[in-house]
Amino acid sequence: MRYDNDTIFLSKIQKHEVLANNMFLFTTKEANIRITIFSEEIIEIRIIRKEQQFDEFSYSVISSPENCEINFLADKNSAEISTGKLRLHITFKTAHIVVRDAIDGTILTEDSTDYSVAWQGSVVTNYRQLKPQKAHPHVGGQGENERFVGLGEKTGGIDKKGSTYTNWNTDQFAYSTDANEMYGTYPFYMGVFDTNVGGKKVTKTYGIFFDNTYKTTFNFGSMSHPFSYFRAEGGEMKYFVIGGNTPKKVLQNYTQLTGRINLPPVWSLGFQQCRYSYYPDTEIYNLAKTFREKKIPCDVLYLDIHYMDKYKVFTWDKKNFPNPQKLVKDLEELGFHVVLIFDPGIKVENGYKPYEDGLKKDVFVNYPKSKQDFTFPYTGNVWPGACHFPDFTNEKTRNWWGENMKDLTEMGILGFWNDMNEPAVWGKDFPDITEFHYEGQTASHRKAHNIYGMQMARATAENAKNQSKGKRPFILTRAGYSGVQRYGAVWTGDNVSEDNNMLGDIRLVNNMGLAGLSFAGYDIGGFVGEVQTKVFNKWIAYGAFSPFARCHTMINSKDAEPWAFGEETEEIARNFINLRYRLLPYLYSAFYEATQNGMPIQRSLLFEYANDPKIYEGNYQNQYFFGQSILVCAVTANQSIHKIYLPKGTWYNMWNDEKNAGNQEIFVEIPQNKIPVYVRA
Repeated sequence: MRYDNDTIFLSKIQKHEVLANNMFLFTTKEANIRITIFSEEIIEIRIIRKEQQFDEFSYSVISSPENCEINFLADKNSAEISTGKLRLHITFKTAHIVVRDAIDGTILTEDSTDYSVAWQGSVVTNYRQLKPQKAHPHVGGQGENERFVGLGEKTGGIDKKGSTYTNWNTDQFAYSTDANEMYGTYPFYMGVFDTNVGGKKVTKTYGIFFDNTYKTTFNFGSMSHPFSYFRAEGGEMKYFVIGGNTPKKVLQNYTQLTGRINLPPVWSLGFQQCRYSYYPDTEIYNLAKTFREKKIPCDVLYLDIHYMDKYKVFTWDKKNFPNPQKLVKDLEELGFHVVLIFDPGIKVENGYKPYEDGLKKDVFVNYPKSKQDFTFPYTGNVWPGACHFPDFTNEKTRNWWGENMKDLTEMGILGFWNDMNEPAVWGKDFPDITEFHYEGQTASHRKAHNIYGMQMARATAENAKNQSKGKRPFILTRAGYSGVQRYGAVWTGDNVSEDNNMLGDIRLVNNMGLAGLSFAGYDIGGFVGEVQTKVFNKWIAYGAFSPFARCHTMINSKDAEPWAFGEETEEIARNFINLRYRLLPYLYSAFYEATQNGMPIQRSLLFEYANDPKIYEGNYQNQYFFGQSILVCAVTANQSIHKIYLPKGTWYNMWNDEKNAGNQEIFVEIPQNKIPVYVRA
């Protein structure tokens, strides 16, 4: 054990033991290291201080270790644990862990040669070696040959090397194209690097999933030393090393661990229209009628917060929506499904049933017992005013939430939109001392914050499924954590109606797909501000090639429906939305594939061409696959000529069937009513 101010470093291994055929314990003076083999390609590594206990619970991990052949060898200097695919080596003198490809011996990932794990108070950090290391370990060492991709809802390019990211679910209104903390936390990344195997250049991929719900930070080598690191402000150093050697296989293994989407209803793959807000009900009727008269396909209409009585969840504004049952039925007859917004805040108001019943059943987030030996719910201000917040980490609360949903599901409503669930509180954050049930463990806000939105989505999804009489519900959430894909779709939140933000959102959804968020998307046209006609023309086109296709804009802005920009834009929108409906069998098949292997619908080129350096360059990061075979090239609205990259293979222009050889850059003309789309031969 070394002390440097308040820093405690992991020291040498003093003893080791086999706890089970797949579980091994290594002990140092200050810590316990437990290694569990989950499968041939998944290894769990957990490191805790001696005074801690291993926390066996995870909201993310739903798979159990599977039987596989495991070999364990140890001598006085080191130990080695190997499967048919991975080989973990731990050196006793330094507690240094290396994970290799068991077949060819390539080092996939390893602790830093200078440090491995360190604690500073409750903060725990794991330092990782970058590759390749330069001649002198403390000069340069940026690891040019290794790229880092992932972390889900993060802005910027595909390669995160040289950058630092923080995970703390944040109500990031009007987020910029370089915002850091976003609405969701997905602490999973992949390392991609080239190496030499048998005289041949080979591209290797591995994954790291840091399953820690506290605020976490990932630094991908943004310093002059040859290491990266990830750290958490509390809890365990608990991470999974995931093999597979290709991005597809690594993602498949990660989603085996954390779950995959359930097959959504077909109607949720159609076009969706929203505004903050459509009211009174006559406006919704007129909206539905206009879609049908103009022959623009649409399956879903949203009701934002103004459908409620003074923004109180589970209520209706009786003046503006006097007969919601009739509204839902009438829209259903016109071929529309209704999606309602849910915010978590429960208004503090006598006579409001969810508030009174919630107090009685003790379902709200509470302060801990005070010096006076009593507790009381936390109160924060959101849309309805002073609110209490349901503790969705308690099964009792999730069941209570479902009881309040019954009147809505009995109307035939199958779509629910979970918003403000970071959780967002006006101008402030939950006090860290507030307590959450956390499935009986009791946790502070510091531990529960990042999974709050995921558990709200869980409560909504599980109850909607149980109450839907065999039909598949649609759940949309703004906030989430790794594993939220099991409960529904995720969208990028309050985006901005600007050209560059459109491209930024496309990159963002590409990145979300790299974290297993198969059903993801953005607000077409942008939520904040007023979109220019030229920008909307392109945005509606790209929205047709997005997993989640919804137009949405905020209050006190100009109309942003497909017909609101004039006849030319209306025709462009109609054509692209119709094209999406023609592609529904293809799209539905891609969604089915996602239920089987976790592949996203909107796919970074990384999944097919990880070894091609071109895909990491500038504008080519705005390109993506829509399903398996359609290549979409995103461009800004004002470009009439654009250079795109066709990767290896043969490609057909979707609009004129022109055949193009791959592995080349080409210039294409871009009219206002088209975007560059190519189909793989």
